[in-house]
Amino acid sequence: MGKRIKHYRDRAGMSRPVLAGLLGKSAEWLKAVENGRIQTPRLQMLLRIAQALELDDLADLTGNGHAVPVSVYAGPRHAALSEVQAALTEYRVSRTPAPASVPHLAERLRMAWLVRHSSSDHRTQLGSLLPGLIRDAQATARALRGEERRAARVVLSGVYQLADFYVAYQPSPELVWMVADRALTEAQEADDPYAMAGGSWAMVQALRDAGRWDEAITLATDARDLLLPYLDGSPADWRGMAGALDAEIAYVHARRGRHGDAWAHWEAAERTARQLGDDYRHTQTSFSRSVMQAHAVTLGVELRRTGEARRAADALDPVLIPSLARRGRHLIEVARIHAQEDDGAGTLALLDRAQRVASETISFNGYARDMLIDLTKRPPAGQGDAVRNLVGRVGLAIA
Repeated sequence: MGKRIKHYRDRAGMSRPVLAGLLGKSAEWLKAVENGRIQTPRLQMLLRIAQALELDDLADLTGNGHAVPVSVYAGPRHAALSEVQAALTEYRVSRTPAPASVPHLAERLRMAWLVRHSSSDHRTQLGSLLPGLIRDAQATARALRGEERRAARVVLSGVYQLADFYVAYQPSPELVWMVADRALTEAQEADDPYAMAGGSWAMVQALRDAGRWDEAITLATDARDLLLPYLDGSPADWRGMAGALDAEIAYVHARRGRHGDAWAHWEAAERTARQLGDDYRHTQTSFSRSVMQAHAVTLGVELRRTGEARRAADALDPVLIPSLARRGRHLIEVARIHAQEDDGAGTLALLDRAQRVASETISFNGYARDMLIDLTKRPPAGQGDAVRNLVGRVGLAIA
């Protein structure tokens, strides 16, 4: 497999450091893979390699002769992704369009966040809003000077933080790194602690999904600690962001199998949520009391302690999660409990419910995709038609 990776890398005219950078790995790691000195990468990394090399079939890398379309496992490409990407990579150095009103941009961003949380087809809605918002925010941050430019950069950082939700879980991993890096960089240039924390939250997720556990925890801890001196007398969202960063640290620890550390940080985040009250919800992160209970489900699932996960799930009515996208994700996490217990009927029922709540959340969720693939191979007794119906509604192309 290492030789095949090298073959397609050479065919693409891509150097080892470039491909390694797209994968979030070192050139030395990639060299070891190509030379067969370390074990074959797992499926998710193989998918990222195939995407970076623009391969349509995983069999090109695995060499087993059986067609395995990358799109089945990597997920679909949203129809508006090319337009969003064009806006992100439209570089201008000689002519800058006239700046927009910064308060008006901030209001457009606020409304876009509301759309993101209230729409079952939130990617389609964001796909129509983001290209214009990105271009206008970028142009404004470039054109203004002084304090106005600082304010514009805070808004631009927020636009990139919103774009992070759109580009996530699509077959363009380089865009995830791009928007997360830009969100944090613009916030740093604006010297705004709250915006820096928001940009860090986006970057932590990119680091986490790349398996860069220590870096993710270090950044989240640093961002949370940056906020601490400002929390007395600051808006509630500053405390909410600090809580969301603690919740993210808990998630990273759970992903790496550290039970005690995961629950310790969950408890710290949950204390913050209780202090903020039942009616509080952080717009960017969805941090709230109900979402902290949803996080408890995820920790149990990641730690493969289904009893803990089930107790947390039973204690939460999903309707209490206002964001449709976040509610859909929670239902997928509950489906993972059933999948770990080999309960196909329960898995199918939860995925069906998730699809009806937020159709575009499940369509772009890798865990849901994997569970659906398994259900097509082993459908619950008498529910083969229901599985095929759900697969069709999700838009998963399985032969």
